[in-house]
Amino acid sequence: MAYIIQGDTGDWEIVIGLEVHAQVISKAKLFSGAATEFGAEPNTQVSFVDAGFPGMLPVINGICVEQAVRTGLGLKARINLTSVFARKNYFYADLPQGYQISQYDQPIVGEGELILDLPDGGTRTVGIERLHLEQDAGKSIHDMHPAKSFIDLNRSGVALMEIVSKPDLRSPEEAGLYLTKLRSILRYLETCDGNMQEGSMRCDANVSVRPVGSTELRDRCEIKNVNSIRFVQQAIEFEARRHIDVYEAGGTIKQETRLFDSVKGETRSMRSKENAHDYRYFPDPDLLPLVIEQSFVDGIKAGLPELPDEKKARFMAEYGLNAYDAGVLVAEKASAEFFETVAKGRDSKMACNWVMGDFFAALNATGKTIENPPVSAADLGALIDLIKDGTLSGRLAKDVFALMVETGKAPSVIVEEKGMKQVTDTGAIEAAVDAVISANADKVAQVKEGKTALLGWFTGQVMKATQGKANPAMVNEMLSKKILG
Repeated sequence: MAYIIQGDTGDWEIVIGLEVHAQVISKAKLFSGAATEFGAEPNTQVSFVDAGFPGMLPVINGICVEQAVRTGLGLKARINLTSVFARKNYFYADLPQGYQISQYDQPIVGEGELILDLPDGGTRTVGIERLHLEQDAGKSIHDMHPAKSFIDLNRSGVALMEIVSKPDLRSPEEAGLYLTKLRSILRYLETCDGNMQEGSMRCDANVSVRPVGSTELRDRCEIKNVNSIRFVQQAIEFEARRHIDVYEAGGTIKQETRLFDSVKGETRSMRSKENAHDYRYFPDPDLLPLVIEQSFVDGIKAGLPELPDEKKARFMAEYGLNAYDAGVLVAEKASAEFFETVAKGRDSKMACNWVMGDFFAALNATGKTIENPPVSAADLGALIDLIKDGTLSGRLAKDVFALMVETGKAPSVIVEEKGMKQVTDTGAIEAAVDAVISANADKVAQVKEGKTALLGWFTGQVMKATQGKANPAMVNEMLSKKILG
């Protein structure tokens, strides 16, 4: 369904393109051997190259090149065997060289695609314009002194992949789905950890609007360095409505760079939007063109893991899951692996329901991660086995699961210690059924008169009398025979 914003003079649609800066997983920086570990003391991971000392020459990090190619292949993109590094010239205090080494008109990765997983189970393809390698700037810190800014160059020179989408997105929600899917792919590939809180994945959102039915691309504004998916969506929503208000008031939109204030929920002007010629791009004279062999690309391609789209298709075919459930399970590599361990040799639909229901709820309640879960995949599988072999009813299993989360014990241990084994002894169940029937003669008469829905009430009373331990199927069968004949 199209996302349309109603204005005072007509209906509008949003045109969105996203630029994602993903920090490459590498122990060293793009052009130096300095470390990249997050959280180090300020200015302790800085080489002479990173600090912009005169005469220091950059040397390309081959691991970063490999990671960029791997990411390009994961995005089904064209890999350019020859690419060129260029100097992007601008001044800022945390850019000691006075320029950033980036790629301009000859990036390492060309056009590709990303498939959005929509809430209704459908999909939509978004184009990838390019991916290029560049070095990150340092960090300016403005809140440590009332009159001075501090500079931390630990981040200076860290390898970034700038992944640029085509202007194919049409709503804040689609932008959120795009970022979620891209982060998932990067994590599967192990080329970026996708941690937006630590700044290893940041997003610039390009936003414009146009009347519904129009195909023109109007002047856009770029919202810089947004560090959460929720804030990206809020920024897009605010900016789109601001554009509409300007147009409907007879004004024009000035192409500019803006910042998002997450406290006020609004964007504000930062500077006029630069064009490419403002940066005076030219090939970096200290770096030869980057030339890679097709065999190098083929080797990386052969080693790619099963990615989310392929894994989703396999889960649907192999386990009989619907598109939504499969999409949720494969969104993170760890959750997909957890599910497969639980489902191995078992009822896959029951495994899916337990993982997506009680288990995910327990993760949220305990604040634990799937890498350090409150209940292991092996123990959850063992719990399902106890349901299937009749040891536990569905209701008892939920009680046992709650105790597994609380104690960390295996389900068989809890069942033995608490005496929670399901009652399947016909004599014991019959005694409970007879007691409930004899105590409720009026309701028995109503069932016989046609109110068969009351049988469910009788089942509940028997389960209550047996503390949930009676086998529900046996209870239902016995009640029907005794009351209806």
